[in-house]
Amino acid sequence: MLRELRGCRIKKLLAGLSRVVRHGSTINPTSWLRRSTPMAIATVNPATGETIKEFTPDDSAVVEQKLAEAQAAFQALKKTTFAQRAEWMRAAADLLDADAEELGRIITIEMGKPIAQSVAEVHKSAKGARYYAENAARFLADEPLDDPSLVNASQAYARYQPLGVILAVMPWNYPLWQVLRFAAPALMAGNTGVLKHASNVPQSALYLDTLFERAGFPTGAFHTLLIGSGAVDAVIRDPRIKAVTLTGSEPAGRSVASIAAREIKKSVLELGGSDPFIVLPSADLEKAATTGVAARTINNGQSCIAGKRFIVHQDVYDEFAGLFAAKIKALTVGDPLDASVQVGPIATAGGLNDLQELVDDAVAKGAQVLAGGHALDRPGYFFEPTILAGLTDDMRLVMEEAFGPVASLYPAKDDDDAIRIANQTTFGLSSSVWTSDPAEEAYFVENLDAGAVFVNGMTVSYPELPFGGIKASGFGRELAAAGIKEFVNLKTVWRG
Repeated sequence: MLRELRGCRIKKLLAGLSRVVRHGSTINPTSWLRRSTPMAIATVNPATGETIKEFTPDDSAVVEQKLAEAQAAFQALKKTTFAQRAEWMRAAADLLDADAEELGRIITIEMGKPIAQSVAEVHKSAKGARYYAENAARFLADEPLDDPSLVNASQAYARYQPLGVILAVMPWNYPLWQVLRFAAPALMAGNTGVLKHASNVPQSALYLDTLFERAGFPTGAFHTLLIGSGAVDAVIRDPRIKAVTLTGSEPAGRSVASIAAREIKKSVLELGGSDPFIVLPSADLEKAATTGVAARTINNGQSCIAGKRFIVHQDVYDEFAGLFAAKIKALTVGDPLDASVQVGPIATAGGLNDLQELVDDAVAKGAQVLAGGHALDRPGYFFEPTILAGLTDDMRLVMEEAFGPVASLYPAKDDDDAIRIANQTTFGLSSSVWTSDPAEEAYFVENLDAGAVFVNGMTVSYPELPFGGIKASGFGRELAAAGIKEFVNLKTVWRG
């Protein structure tokens, strides 16, 4: 049975949960995941720069209450069956689908992605919830040893058991999907969760605070903590927190992982990416260019797994560059609530400044601007979809992640040169290679330093496939069977 709040739509629900301080002022909305300075917990419309609402952070008493409820809920949840948890998780998916239009609008107002993409994110989150409802029991079933006599036993098997309360520290760029791909497997495994969301998506965070209880899970099974970055250290150290997962920047990952390590608690990190998008002579150039534009500008270019560095074989470099630039220039930039708009604003003023600094540094050192290159002179945090070529190793853009619609274009002499350019950064999240040659495909799949290789397509996260990176892009995996096994105790059972 759904524990729905009768007669209460999302806006009223959020209004009741929020503590609004003022309207109409402008603040610096830089996310703590990308900066060390604290910021207000607020909804700031990036299309206008207007502060819609500010929220009072949870004080220590509220945080204590939520952690106590999460611990109590764990004691109840771990005793429930997979079938019961699956019923509740399917109910949560139904709520997401029912709320998609209104919730999508909240996402767009908070972080600026085009409205169709926001609504699609909500439905994708519902799909992820259903995936784990259907598959968790199979993923976490006991695993017997085929021949227990090998270990002098009559029976031997491995059993998966939940750990307890898991802390999730999540970013603003996919404010529902990033959280659901943690929450769904964690809850289905019998864990409970607390969420420290990015400070510029508080209404999305508050929706998640009540979602699972509305669906039937025990009170406290999932809570949002409205706290700033300074309070995260103490939460990780709390003995009730058994593990932590973070999606965010490399500095944030280093900080969270180091605290967890000192407390001897497991962590999973999904950090930045500067993914290569490699185009070879045998590729369908028209399709590669069209997909490349989508890969670089989806979510307004603010995606860790976006194609960012376009590495093109010299034999087709000029043709691809022309197609790519023409398609980038044809994009419609504007109000993300307008269904015809393809690219909205950067989510924060700080993010806009960071992006402009990367572009200006490259141009000052000789990069060629094939498209865009500047912030737009209008209210809000808009940046032109941009392509830069003629890049050299002294430019920051070569090694740093551009979190916005800025593409880097590199010529490659041959396959080995393409691999060299692709692997030269400290990142290793995902990659894309375009070829119709099976031997080339095998070479790049084998040699790309990345957590994933997508052949003739852009990188997408699917519930059915493991997701994560290597090098400075983090460690551990989300999604698929691997994701639900990150936060469980793998217990060996031996019987003589």
